[in-house]
Amino acid sequence: MSCLSLLLAVSIHTGLSGDYNNTHPHLRCEVEKTMFVSSIAGVYLNSESEISYYYGKKLGIVELGLVSGYSRYPILPLIRVIKNGWYLSPSYEIDNWGATIGYEAKLF
Repeated sequence: MSCLSLLLAVSIHTGLSGDYNNTHPHLRCEVEKTMFVSSIAGVYLNSESEISYYYGKKLGIVELGLVSGYSRYPILPLIRVIKNGWYLSPSYEIDNWGATIGYEAKLF
């Protein structure tokens, strides 16, 4: 059995002034270690229309890890709350905090 999933996410960026990509194709590998903790790794098209790679842990509905591919910093923390496909993540642009809200569907 493969750990791979192909997903497609759509998002909105609230509280930010930039013009961001709202469509995010996403390839993920998730390996469940226990009932509530999984290792996650993947690649997706980020909000800056660049490729991002990430690695982290999924703890229930919370995902924590590290992500690359954003223009301001080479590596950033990954923080995302996801439930029933809906997700919420903090967002930051120069001197401005916001949130990314979206929905992610598993294609296979």
